[in-house]
This record gives sequence, C-alpha cells and structure tokens, in this order.
Amino acid sequence: EFARRFDGFSIGSNDLTQLVLGVDRDSEQLAGLFDERNEAVTSMIAQVIDRAHAAGIKIGICGQGPSNHADFAEFLVKEGIDSISLNPDTYLKTVPVIAAAENQQR
Repeated sequence: EFARRFDGFSIGSNDLTQLVLGVDRDSEQLAGLFDERNEAVTSMIAQVIDRAHAAGIKIGICGQGPSNHADFAEFLVKEGIDSISLNPDTYLKTVPVIAAAENQQR
C-alpha cells in the first residue's frame, strides 16, 4: 500500500550501501569495505526492485555504483531496474555495457 502513494522510486546506492554495511565511505579506515556489489547490498536492491514492480511502480538508481563497476550496472539491468543514473565522465564507457546487458535480457 505504501508504494502506491508514489509515482516512482530512486535508490541512492551510496546511502543504501552505507546503511546496509554500516560503513562510512568517507572514513579512511573503512572506505576499503565500501562496495555496492556486496551480497547484502545487491540482495536488498533486488528486493526493492521486485517490490516496486509488484506495485506497478518504476524504480531507478543513482549513486557511484553503476558508474564505477560495469558488473554492478549489468546486475541492475538483469534485476529489471527502470533507469540508471551515471556520472558524466563514465557515460560513454558504461552505456555499451548497459545496452549489451539489455540485449541479453531479450
């Protein structure tokens, strides 16, 4: 019922990763542990995508993850994410990865 009150959702991958892993990405001591590809984070993202789609709501993602890790962008496509935000400096190298993953889904 909660999801039906919204037009769409956007996952903030940086904040979600910090919350799920309990790691401050800005901490010099802990930054090495910050990884959006951690199984706990990807499991949470997969669940959120599934729940949004079950409610008929579009869902996107913003944050560093898809820009920094091509395999993370592929994971998002396979999970059915509706939109992916990228850093401008990674756009040209990441879009072909996303397009290839989308073609594999067809």
